[in-house]
Amino acid sequence: MDLTPSDEQRLLRESADRFVAEIFTAEHRKNAANEPLGFSPAIWKQFAELGWLALPISEAHGGLGGGAIEIGILMEAFGRGLVSEPYLATVVIGAALVAECGTEAQRQAILPKVAEGALYLAFAHSERAARFDLAHVETTATKTAGGWQLNGHKTAVLDGAAANQIIVSARIANANGASGKVCLFVVPAGTPGLVLHDYARLGGGRGSSLDLNNLQLPADTLLGDGGDALPTIEAVVDRAMAALGAEAVGIMQTLLDTTLEYTKIRKQFGRPLSANQVIRHRLADMAMQCDEARSMALRAALMADAEPVARSRAASGAKAKIGKCARFVAEQSVQLHGAMGVTEELDIGAYFKRLLAFDTLFGGSAHHYRRHAALRGRAQE
Repeated sequence: MDLTPSDEQRLLRESADRFVAEIFTAEHRKNAANEPLGFSPAIWKQFAELGWLALPISEAHGGLGGGAIEIGILMEAFGRGLVSEPYLATVVIGAALVAECGTEAQRQAILPKVAEGALYLAFAHSERAARFDLAHVETTATKTAGGWQLNGHKTAVLDGAAANQIIVSARIANANGASGKVCLFVVPAGTPGLVLHDYARLGGGRGSSLDLNNLQLPADTLLGDGGDALPTIEAVVDRAMAALGAEAVGIMQTLLDTTLEYTKIRKQFGRPLSANQVIRHRLADMAMQCDEARSMALRAALMADAEPVARSRAASGAKAKIGKCARFVAEQSVQLHGAMGVTEELDIGAYFKRLLAFDTLFGGSAHHYRRHAALRGRAQE
């Protein structure tokens, strides 16, 4: 298999790295954290002008038709700058759900607006008792004379407060009241009965929890034809984990580069820290963990369109392995910076927090080791 990047992929990497290095400074991140939405809408518009919002959207819907590899290149650059814009929620997850599940009319109404930066999306799926099980959905959707009524509670909605439309998963209640298939509904922000609780996320960005109290929706808010959306949700979340893995690699590489530079200039007993052989061994271990994580993220991206079991095994394997590597690199970086590693004056603490958040988003390493093992059993049947 030839893994050499194409000319277009090299240009994407160069432009993304250059833009992030110029814009996403420590000062910019502090200012963005004080924005009401947790990010800069002006920067989001620049993402649209650069074509990044259109990257994975099909050409028929105003996009560029890129794939998981291109998304990984972009997300790795975002990791280097601790980008807090809702790219994962709106483009990687939200737009993909619309593209996979929506009717042609829904795609034409939503996807071009996402590509031009005029529409933010969020995905409300996780629930309190789910424990990262994507099939655990207790929110119900009941058919009414005018459309649908939703009841339930959602947690960990990425950038929910910024979203113009929130894609909500719910089980269709049948005549006996029992839960049935999982469907998706496009809920406009501010709909009566939708109560949103916004909060700051560890490492940057914002999250929300949602209360759905007899939420009344018209019939056309059902995304698609009403078929079971769970397989599509699993596929989109697997791709999201591959994208997150690439972002974590960018964060880890930045921590390694920063720590290596620090050990060259920080002197102890008249010698640079990097002259100490034990320190060199620790830096070498950090570099190995970065390379292992990069390989796993690339594998997950390459398998993003494979058959479901192989795709999910690659995604869970990457999430578990990268989570372990990320924690090691983050902890080593903080320790090698000494007490300064946890101060606000250095960026090390911010990168450390983002990696901690990565380790729990969509399930930690322990969860994905179990999922990977269960999928292996299915593959051998």
